[in-house]
Amino acid sequence: MTDFTMKTDADGVAIITWDTVGKSMNVMNGQGFLDLEALIDQALADDAVKGVIITSGKEGSFAGGMDLNVIAKMRDDAGDEPAKGLFDGVMGMHAILRKIERAGMDPKTNKGGKPIAAALPGTALGIGLEIPLACHRIFAADNPKAKIGLPEIMVGIFPGAGGTTRLVRKMGAMAASPLLLEGKLNDPQKAKSAGVVDEVVPADELIAKAKEWVLSSPNIVKPWDEKGYKMPGGAPYHPAGFMTFVGASAMVNAKTQGAFPAAKALLSAVYEGALVPFDTALKIEARWFVNVLMNPSSSAMIRSLFINKEALEKGANRPDVPDQRVKKVGVMGAGMMGAGITLVSAMAGMQVVLIDQKQEAADKGKAYTADYMDKGIKRGKATEEKKAATLDLITATTDYGALAGCDLIIEAVFEDPAVKAEVTENVLKVVGEDCIFATNTSTLPISELAKASDRPEDFIGIHFFSPVEKMMLVEIIKGARTGPRAVAKALDYVRQIRKTPIVVNDARFFYCNRCIIPYINEGIRMVAEGIAPALIDNAARQLGFPVGPLQLVDETSIDLGAKIARATKAAMGADYPDEAVDEVIFWMEGEGRLGRKSNAGFFDYDDKGKRQGYWPGLAAKYPRLTDQPDLHEVQHRLMFAQVLEAVRALEEGVLEDIREGDVGAILAWGFAPWSGGPFSWLDIIGTPYAAERCDELSEKFGPRFTTPKLLREMADKGQSFYGRFDKQADAA
Repeated sequence: MTDFTMKTDADGVAIITWDTVGKSMNVMNGQGFLDLEALIDQALADDAVKGVIITSGKEGSFAGGMDLNVIAKMRDDAGDEPAKGLFDGVMGMHAILRKIERAGMDPKTNKGGKPIAAALPGTALGIGLEIPLACHRIFAADNPKAKIGLPEIMVGIFPGAGGTTRLVRKMGAMAASPLLLEGKLNDPQKAKSAGVVDEVVPADELIAKAKEWVLSSPNIVKPWDEKGYKMPGGAPYHPAGFMTFVGASAMVNAKTQGAFPAAKALLSAVYEGALVPFDTALKIEARWFVNVLMNPSSSAMIRSLFINKEALEKGANRPDVPDQRVKKVGVMGAGMMGAGITLVSAMAGMQVVLIDQKQEAADKGKAYTADYMDKGIKRGKATEEKKAATLDLITATTDYGALAGCDLIIEAVFEDPAVKAEVTENVLKVVGEDCIFATNTSTLPISELAKASDRPEDFIGIHFFSPVEKMMLVEIIKGARTGPRAVAKALDYVRQIRKTPIVVNDARFFYCNRCIIPYINEGIRMVAEGIAPALIDNAARQLGFPVGPLQLVDETSIDLGAKIARATKAAMGADYPDEAVDEVIFWMEGEGRLGRKSNAGFFDYDDKGKRQGYWPGLAAKYPRLTDQPDLHEVQHRLMFAQVLEAVRALEEGVLEDIREGDVGAILAWGFAPWSGGPFSWLDIIGTPYAAERCDELSEKFGPRFTTPKLLREMADKGQSFYGRFDKQADAA
């Protein structure tokens, strides 16, 4: 069954409708391209056809992008020459889109040809915008929920089906840069203002307006096919264009620190393509696109941030129990976390009962949603009606009786087992036996907290990251006796609030904090050793981390680190490994340098909280080494400190799925996104080399870098993590 069909009306307009079978949104695959080409050929050859409209059979959307498995198939089908296979496949896509663009015109005179319009009912992403860019005019329905753009850079590639070249030639490099280099998405009105689409029309007039234009005998020659074409903003050899490209290069390197191959390749394709005729520019784009696809970083990013992330959001590891969608949720505690949980729950359409000890605190927690909605109204993202409807869903009270009828409770009170136990017992006196109880905690063992419940099978951990409304990951923690219905309830709830879940087993610090704490600690150890703080943080940023470990501990607060250290030491006793870190943390705590919140930490701050540079007192207390270490050594210490904890978490059964380990690491703390996550990174460098490097690091810096047994075994066998543990591959 084909995804494309064509009907020609009485006026001679052929309407090609894209409707991917079995999908809620159109997705392009290899056969789809061939089907589209065949219909274009048929329309251009039919004398009765005066013009073409390409539209969608999906309500509210045009297309969601390319099926990325097509790219993998191109590479696999090429056998010993994967780069050639990819290049030939990409150039085949270019040829089809160029056929649409030229539409039968005489190549020498630009005469003839048939107008082809794109009519977008809504969202158009990736190839879903690259096809319209090859058409002669783009009509978009006035659908404020629609998103139009080229988000490929977000998954480690760039628009490689002509979107890069066409957008730059249409808008100029400067105007196109937010869409290409940041993956910025616009609603139809903003897309028109930016120059991406040509017309925005009422949804019920979309086809009629496109048809009216097609029949108006329009000029269909693209500007870049006209003689004397000049790129908007200037080509690289033009004075204005030269400054644009110099600025773009500086901007890209400042933002990526050279850690993201796709951004550099994109800029190269744009710069080199701007120096040559259009068809040559398409070849250049294709070569750089293949360069990125052949880089293991792109495969890892696509796998983690697209394929695996989507699988987890769709319930890849959900127990086989009936639907557990939440209708009414109780939130215990109206502090920052409770207020954020209330916000995202109400935004998802759930009834929310927000409880605190004092009515004033509960009202303040509800006001957090009001303030958030007010900001959305100012930005045009919300309305007064939406605000009122959302607030109507929230009951802020001190009365536990209001929890009656809740099917999920999320406790977000102070991180004290006694306080949490008291709240748990009081809640369970009110709610029904079908209600699941979830505790929001970042460190306290779930199995211990569950002892306060007479139904431990219905008790689970849900670890939100702050701020709740911005952070996309939610870590779900199974206690020793947590049952499948509780897991399903947590997963269904996370899907409702449109976040990405990972499910892990109970252990100290669970998974995410277990890995992030060693990252911070390794940075602090290096300070004590006399390594320059700027070297430590910049080494991390050049690995692609959003912030270095010292900046991160300032942001999260040094006294929190001290509190965690004391609690961990008390729990671990003689096995506690971080005395060297504590020396620095406790000293800074004693100096009153608690981080950004006190305007004093590893950094100095001005009165407005802006960083002013590293605190000179660090060098006075811990004198700098005369010979600073090699950058790569610092980077490997920071990377292996985290990835070895991830391996141990898998080894010990805390992680049950490496996909969750990779996706969780990127979304929770920004683990080098270009790498695809800790397990993908180990696969990129190879387990034999990883084990060898661990041996070198442990000999020089201590047992925290000792090669885990699982990694040693895999290194000896030459195994990769995705080769051995990928559940998706097993299912296939």
